Amino acid sequence: MVNRKHRKIGSIILFLISTFLVFLIVIIYFVIREKDRTTARTLRLMSWFRDPQTHSNWEIRAGEACEGAAFVFPTNGYIGFLWGDSFRPGHTHQGIDIFGSPMEDRTPIIAAYDGYLTRLTDWKSSVIIRIPDDPLQPGRQIWTYYTHMASSQGESYIEPAFPPGTHDLFIEQGTLLGYQGNYSGNPGNPTGIHLHFSIVLDDEQGNFRNELEFKNTLDPSPYFGMQLNADLNEDQVPVCENIEQ
Repeated sequence: MVNRKHRKIGSIILFLISTFLVFLIVIIYFVIREKDRTTARTLRLMSWFRDPQTHSNWEIRAGEACEGAAFVFPTNGYIGFLWGDSFRPGHTHQGIDIFGSPMEDRTPIIAAYDGYLTRLTDWKSSVIIRIPDDPLQPGRQIWTYYTHMASSQGESYIEPAFPPGTHDLFIEQGTLLGYQGNYSGNPGNPTGIHLHFSIVLDDEQGNFRNELEFKNTLDPSPYFGMQLNADLNEDQVPVCENIEQ
């Protein structure tokens, strides 16, 4: 009776150990996979920075669009990181990062689609635009978020037409919003000069959800007509073959 009990306990312990090892192997696989993927994107981004002219076919241009896409490109540059990339354990990138000029306050940022712009009173580098009627899902409200439009010290590069406290101001697609910067909120840890762009869900009460949470954002791929989902685009430069002016 005692031996049977010991065997049962031993079987349970063996099962738990086996389950833990399988779980650990899966975690290690995904950590290595994410690290390899983001490392490859980083190396490609460095290659573009070193010689952008050689890789000019990788660059997008503000105001252009893939054929049939609802959104125009919001800035000039190379799309270095995608929606769903992971830079550290537990983090998933909520949008896309577009890297333009290596100089601050040089690369313009425009509205990707018509909407109503808001800039909260404490936002130094960000604006968000309410789109009442999602072009891909009519009747749904979404928001487009633009950030890092300031220097590392917090000098804003947002257009003066949109001062802090601006609320629900209608702007058209293509309106100049500001310029790329590298503001992170911590002067000692700048982000690097780029635009972070994301599409944010509505909370169904007429407000935007917290953009910092991946679950509150949408895959931008169908809006731009190009593959910007990291899970589906592991190693390809995100470009579109057909461009509309």
